[in-house]
Amino acid sequence: MANLYVVPTPIGNLDDMTFRAVQILKDVDLILAEDTRTSAKLLSHYSITTPMRSYHMHNEHKTTIKWVEAMQNGQILAIISDAGTPAISDPGFLLVRECTHQHIDIECLPGATAFVPALVQSGLPCNQFTFEGFLPHKKGRKTKLMNLSEEQKTMIFYESPYRIIKTLEQFVDCFGSKRPISISREISKKFEQTLRGTIDDMITYFKTNEPKGEFVIVVQGKSK
Repeated sequence: MANLYVVPTPIGNLDDMTFRAVQILKDVDLILAEDTRTSAKLLSHYSITTPMRSYHMHNEHKTTIKWVEAMQNGQILAIISDAGTPAISDPGFLLVRECTHQHIDIECLPGATAFVPALVQSGLPCNQFTFEGFLPHKKGRKTKLMNLSEEQKTMIFYESPYRIIKTLEQFVDCFGSKRPISISREISKKFEQTLRGTIDDMITYFKTNEPKGEFVIVVQGKSK
């Protein structure tokens, strides 16, 4: 049995939770949650009464050692994020890294990650890809994109509805307006949608249709 369980949670549809994930969350001594208010809804849905504590980007640097010491003293912990797999564009990496340094047993359960279904249903090559997550908001953003302008692998990005148009316009500068692209939003939810076309097509669409939800953008790599 591990001392730390990294437990993926649904990215939309609560029925995507695995039987094993539910049982682990019931069995551990404590759950570290990115937002306890969000996670309380999930735990309530599955009648999980395990105590929770907050573990997020604003306190993880200060509290990681505390939770490692708790595990060294025999407690068994699970970490969850608001949606998807912890440490993938969510808190979790610092805790996992410190556990590896302290030789604490870790087990990551398989489960939901938004970029995998978005990539598979994009129709773009998925034998080789690079996951870029969220781009920097300001400093280093342009440099990052320019460095990717020669990338031949399929590229995957996360983006919010507030920056999607700006991001697509920056893509034109680095990848060209006719580069094939796929955009998925609200994966596994009622209003799930995937759009496919060129970067220009996507800009035109979102300038006439208000962007809503969280987006996964899949961009074809540069042709050889």
